Amino acid sequence: MQNFLGEFYFFIEVLISGLLTGTLYSLIALGFVLIFKASGVFNFAQGAMMLFAALSFVGIQEKLGVPWPVAFVLAVLIMVILAYLVDKLVLGKLVNQEPIILFMATIGITFFIDGFGQTVWGSDIKVLDIGIPTGPLFIFDILIDKLELVAGVVAGVMVAGLAIFFSKTKVGRALRAVADDHQAALSVGISLHHIWIIVWSVAGLVGLIAGIMWGTKLGVQFSLSLVALKALPVLILGGFTSIPGAIVGGLIIGAGEKLAEIYIGPFIGGAIENWFAYMLAMVFLLFRPQGLFGEKIIERV
Repeated sequence: MQNFLGEFYFFIEVLISGLLTGTLYSLIALGFVLIFKASGVFNFAQGAMMLFAALSFVGIQEKLGVPWPVAFVLAVLIMVILAYLVDKLVLGKLVNQEPIILFMATIGITFFIDGFGQTVWGSDIKVLDIGIPTGPLFIFDILIDKLELVAGVVAGVMVAGLAIFFSKTKVGRALRAVADDHQAALSVGISLHHIWIIVWSVAGLVGLIAGIMWGTKLGVQFSLSLVALKALPVLILGGFTSIPGAIVGGLIIGAGEKLAEIYIGPFIGGAIENWFAYMLAMVFLLFRPQGLFGEKIIERV
C-alpha cells in the first residue's frame, strides 16, 4: 500500500510538472497564433522577439538601475516601436504578396532582431530575478515547482484577457475581420497597417512575459530563442488559429514529454524528452492536419 501511494504521488508530480511546463510552451505559442490569426503569416521571428524583449527588460534594469515595473513598461514601449518599424519598413511594403514571401521576410526579421539585440544589450548570459518564487512546494506530499505554478497562473490570466480582447472589443473584432478576409476588411475601412501594428505589439507583450518566465528559469541567453521551437508541436496539435488550442496543445505536449521521459524513456535508452514532442506532433498531423481547434480549409474547384 505504501509503495502504491508512493508511485501514485510520483505519477501526479510528473503529470503536474508536465502540465505546468506546458503552460510555458503555450505562452510562446500564443504569440505565433496572434500574428497568424491577423495576417495568415507564420511569424518565424517570435522566438527572436521573446529573446529581444527579455534582453531589453534585463538590459534596462542593468543600465538604468530602475525597478522592474518601470523596466517592464519601457520594454513594452520598445516592443511597440519594433512592431511599428516591422510594419513600416517590411510587412507594409509586402501587402498582397504571397504568404511564402511574408514568411521569408519574418526569417530576415529574426536574424536582424537576434543580431541587433545582442549588439545593444550584449551576448552574456544574464540573470533575471524579479522576485518570482522558485523552488519546491509540497501539497499533500506532492512536489510542485513554484515558478511553474506562477507561470500557469500567468498563462491562464493572459488567455482570459486575450479571449475578452478578441471577442468583446472593437479592435478585437477588427482583428478577426482582417483574419477572415483582408480585402473585405479593407473595404469597410479597417486599416491593415494599424491592425498589424497592434497585433505585433500584443505578440511582443506576450513574448516579453514568456521571456521573463523562461528567463527566470534558464537565464536570459541566446538559446532562449531556441525554446520557441517547442511551440511548433504545440501549434500543430492545437491549431495555428486557435488561442484555446495553444493552451490545450501546450498542456498535451508538456505532460506528454514528461511522462514519456519517465515511463517510456528507460526502455529505449532515455533522453527522449527533447524529441518526443515533435514525434507526437508528426503522428497527430497524419490524422488531423488542421489541429484540435484549427479551422479545416476546404477548397472548391
